[in-house]
Amino acid sequence: MKAVELFAGIGGFRIACDELGIETIWANDIDSKASKVYRNQFGADVHKEGDIAKFIDDIPPHDILTGGFPCQPFSSAGKKLGIEDERGTLFEKIVNILTKKRPKYFVLENVKRLLSMDKGAHFATILEALSRLDYLVEWRLLNAIHFGLPQNRERIVIIGHRELTPRSYLCTNDDLAELSDRQLSNIVHFDRWKEIENHSSHFSNWGMALPNGKFCHAKIELFSEKKTTVKLKSVLENSPDETFFFTKDTLERIKKSEKVNRFINGVEILYNQKGGARMGYSIFGTSGVAPTLTSTTSRHYERYQIGNEFRRLTNIEYARIQGFPDNHCQIVTAYDQYPLFGNAVPPPMVKWVIDRTINGKYVNLDCATTQLALL
Repeated sequence: MKAVELFAGIGGFRIACDELGIETIWANDIDSKASKVYRNQFGADVHKEGDIAKFIDDIPPHDILTGGFPCQPFSSAGKKLGIEDERGTLFEKIVNILTKKRPKYFVLENVKRLLSMDKGAHFATILEALSRLDYLVEWRLLNAIHFGLPQNRERIVIIGHRELTPRSYLCTNDDLAELSDRQLSNIVHFDRWKEIENHSSHFSNWGMALPNGKFCHAKIELFSEKKTTVKLKSVLENSPDETFFFTKDTLERIKKSEKVNRFINGVEILYNQKGGARMGYSIFGTSGVAPTLTSTTSRHYERYQIGNEFRRLTNIEYARIQGFPDNHCQIVTAYDQYPLFGNAVPPPMVKWVIDRTINGKYVNLDCATTQLALL
């Protein structure tokens, strides 16, 4: 199989595809530093740096399209026109590519809040745009914790596939009772099929949409393949450079902070200015997992208590927390590595998704045999 990686960053999808034996034949990103890392790691032959709008016609035929697309505001022109409007977002380019190249599968990744932005209107726009291209679309909220990574990082993944998707999708009873019959006990609440335009203000953490304009979604519980949580302390460097330490300064700040000493979403919070979760100045422990890594510079200086010392995480620890090799970004400065790792998609997470997308489970919905890869 051959893959194309859009908004490639430092190649999180590329690593996942390589490990699955899928050849990435074309990749693109507009960021110069991310592109520099990508070319250094994987070679310059498939990578194109610049605005994706300039390269759409150059994208070769492929089997699977991947991308962690930027979450920019949609146009106010409406749920349908928001995608087509020239003032729209980069998501419009994904739709254009899927329309022209028609790959068998796509796997997209974005932030959790996409499910509720603008009272669900943004995600409804996305579902409608993707499903009307004749894909069966499925989404699920995933957390890096469940993929052997010491990080509380929730991300929405959206997959689509053309294969084994006949046009007679819906049963006459307009229900998915068959799922319960198959004892899928992790479903907590199931919302029946309805028109995408009649969505609620928030989409559940799993669901799918059909090319006939209808969707269903369900709240599902814990990850069915949950693994033992990896602790942050297991990925720490033994002897990091002294420039990462802020012990004296931190001890002074602790005097103005409150003890918290509790775990919130798996993250150990030791001190905080106001005693809450991520309110004001926080100091973290290493017996839990890391909070979500981001591309925001100020977040890269958060303090962690390690023994009797206080320091920020190193760039190599950022790589490990995200599931990348230690020296993946060595071609750029340590300072520049933080936002690159913080903005990346974790390879172990999307490897699981891609594998299930192309080799997924099959569930009989009476009228059709469809592939529910993410359930």
